[in-house]
Amino acid sequence: MLSSVKGFVFDIDGTLVHREGPRLHLQPGAVDVLARIRDSGRPFVLFTNGSHLPPRAFAQEIRDAGLDVTDDELLTPLVSVLFYLRTHGHGGSLLAFVNDVVTAYLANAGIPVAGEGDADVGAVFVAHQDVVDFPKLERAARALLHGAPLLTGSYAPYYAGHNGPIFSRGAMVTAALAKVSGAEPIVVGKPSQAAVDAVSDRLGVPIGEIAVIGDDVAMDIALGRLCGARTILVTCGTSGDVDCETLPDEHRPDTVVEGVAALLDWL
Repeated sequence: MLSSVKGFVFDIDGTLVHREGPRLHLQPGAVDVLARIRDSGRPFVLFTNGSHLPPRAFAQEIRDAGLDVTDDELLTPLVSVLFYLRTHGHGGSLLAFVNDVVTAYLANAGIPVAGEGDADVGAVFVAHQDVVDFPKLERAARALLHGAPLLTGSYAPYYAGHNGPIFSRGAMVTAALAKVSGAEPIVVGKPSQAAVDAVSDRLGVPIGEIAVIGDDVAMDIALGRLCGARTILVTCGTSGDVDCETLPDEHRPDTVVEGVAALLDWL
């Protein structure tokens, strides 16, 4: 039973929605589950590792699909990287491998984003990148060799798509930088301490009294395990029918259900 849970974290793709090309379709029970949680007065957030759009754009996409969520209820690695940078206080500017829309988001959040002529780079951040810019890669590698941390939204090599795996361009860029510089990538999306900090701040409840619901054992369940939350794996997405007994402890969910509709009897 989830009546004692004070806050909820939901994955999006494969958990609350599924994609068919550019279109989003709601998973059975998704609308009712979020409505029942909201009616109970308990907070929830949706956390996606997507980093090619600002959080508000993801929230609008979810609303257009039929889910009642606010901009503040949508978290991404762009939110958690802000927590990391503010917590660790790296000097200099941020050399970011992102698109123009995300660059504007970071700048509006008060993060000094490095331009072409800015030599004072304090950290490197890789999110989604559509082009390969070798001079920029070389600038980043030199900054890493001088001690700048290598931050990445996700280091997963691919994620599930409608027609098979979609390879992560962010992981490709991160791997290239790690190879030439020897830097160890620091994940700021799911699962990471930065993501836990973002969740804790947004929910405003004790982090050990939340439930994390998702379809990926290496991201969603691992995030819940990292913060001591209750974890629920839904098998309608990436993981499918997984044998939990063979999973390492950090990926093993407390409960497995076919889809979020099963939660209605527990709320």
